[in-house]
Amino acid sequence: MPLFTTSAAWVTTEHHLYADIVSRFLQDHMVPNVARWYDQGQIDREFWNLAGEAGLMGAGVPEAYGGAGADMSFEAVALYEQGFAGDVSWGYAIQSIVMHYLVAYGFEEQKLAWLPKLVSGEYVGAIAMTEPGAGSDLQAIRTTAMLEGDEYVINGSKTFITNGQQADFVIVVCKTDPQAGAKGTSLIVVETDKVEGFERGRNLKKLGMKGNDTSELFFNDVRVPASNLLGDTAGQGFYQLMNQLTWERLIVGVQGLGCADFGLQETIAYTRERQVFGKPVFEFQNSRFKLAEAKTKLEVTRSFICDAIAQVDAGKLDASTASMVKYWATEVQNDVLDECVQLHGGYGYMMEYPITRLYADARVQKIYAGTNEIMKELIARSL
Repeated sequence: MPLFTTSAAWVTTEHHLYADIVSRFLQDHMVPNVARWYDQGQIDREFWNLAGEAGLMGAGVPEAYGGAGADMSFEAVALYEQGFAGDVSWGYAIQSIVMHYLVAYGFEEQKLAWLPKLVSGEYVGAIAMTEPGAGSDLQAIRTTAMLEGDEYVINGSKTFITNGQQADFVIVVCKTDPQAGAKGTSLIVVETDKVEGFERGRNLKKLGMKGNDTSELFFNDVRVPASNLLGDTAGQGFYQLMNQLTWERLIVGVQGLGCADFGLQETIAYTRERQVFGKPVFEFQNSRFKLAEAKTKLEVTRSFICDAIAQVDAGKLDASTASMVKYWATEVQNDVLDECVQLHGGYGYMMEYPITRLYADARVQKIYAGTNEIMKELIARSL
C-alpha cells in the first residue's frame, strides 16, 4: 500500500483497512484471471457482481443510494490498489465516474433508480463522449438527441468507449441544440436493454489494456424518456463535463501511480535476481541510479496526488490542478515503466512478464481524459 507512505493528513485507519480489503479481493479474484481476460478481450461479467458484493464500488456514494457514504478518498484508494495489483482490465474507473455524474446531477428519482444498480454491479456503466471526429474537443461532437413529445430521439455514433461491450447504462454526450455550440450539449442516459436502435460495434483491438473492452457504439433513432436527461434543463452538458473531468483526471493519475509503483517493485525484485557478468543486475551502478531516479519521481508524484485527494474531499480541486496531476503522473508513469522495461532486458519485451503489459497499458494514459497537450493548454490558461 505505498499510496500511504506519505504523511497525508486524510489517511486514517479506515483507509488502511479498506485498502487491505480491496487488495485481498483483487489478489483472489482479479490477478488469477488477468491472462485469460487479455485473451478474451474483456473481463468476466460476473466479476462486476463479485466486486459489488465485496463493497468495492461506490464508497463515495451516499448510503441512501447504496454506497458507503465515505469520502472520495476511499474510491481513490480502490483505484490505486487496482493499479498496484498490476492490471487495469477492470473498468471500475469509468464506473466511478458514471456514478458521480449521477450523484452530482441526477434527480432523486434517478439516483434511487440507478445508483444502487451501479454500486452492486447489476449495471455496468459507460460514458459515451468520443466520436470518430471528436476526441478532446468535445464541442465538436455530432451525436444528436432531439426532443419529440416526452422522448429524446438519439442518433449518432461513438468510439473508444470503455466498458462498451458490457455496459447496461450509458451516459451519452449529445447535442440537444446543434446550433448552440457548447450550450447545446446535454447528457442523456440510455439503459441499453430497454431501447431499440442501440448497437454495439466491434471490441476494438488496442496496443495495451487488452482485457478492458473498448467499443464502438451506434444510436439509430434510439428513444428514451425525456426524464433521462441529467440536469434541470437541456444544454448543461458541457458545464457538467468540465466539472466532473477533475475527478476523472485525478483518478487517471491515481491508477497510473499504482501501476508504476507495482512496476518498480517488480523491477527491483528482478534486478536483484537476474545475474549478468557474474553478479546481480542491481549491483551495477547504472541500475541502482535508474531505480533511484524512478523512486524519487514516484515519491514526488505521490505527494502531489495525495494533496489533490485532500482537495477533492474538501470540494476544492480545480480544473488546473487536476490537469497538472493527470499530465505529470502519466508522464512519470510512462518514464518509469520505460526504464523498468530496459532493466528487464530482453525479458522486458516478453508478454509473460508483468512489466511488458504495464508498459503497453501505460501509453494511453497520456491520451484519454484529454491528451496531455490539452492538459498543458488548460494549465496555461490559469497562469
